[in-house]
Amino acid sequence: MIPGEYYISEGTIQANEDMPTRTVEVENTGDRPIQMGSHVHFFEANKMLRFNRQESYGFRLDIPSGTSIRFEPGDSKTVPLVRYGGNMAVYGFGGLVNGSLEQRYEDAKKLATQRGYRGI
Repeated sequence: MIPGEYYISEGTIQANEDMPTRTVEVENTGDRPIQMGSHVHFFEANKMLRFNRQESYGFRLDIPSGTSIRFEPGDSKTVPLVRYGGNMAVYGFGGLVNGSLEQRYEDAKKLATQRGYRGI
């Protein structure tokens, strides 16, 4: 093997296969562009984005890793979401969950409301 060399398998790789998906309509109510990356817990997205956060709880953008979606001020767009896998725990981002997605919804919802997130 040569350093940096790739061995590519035959066939197609399907990302997020058999994972639950949905779409949500998102509006940027702020006065600045907002860019969301592929792995952000969408429920905790920028508080100036208005969308149904309950439907996005436990989901992230269903786009290729390392990419993002940009929302210009006043823009609305429908975005694809995919359910988190693995141990269903989320840490960081907006600091609303910081633990098990299954156990922290009510606390996360309360914090989001207190902090002025739209769409709660």
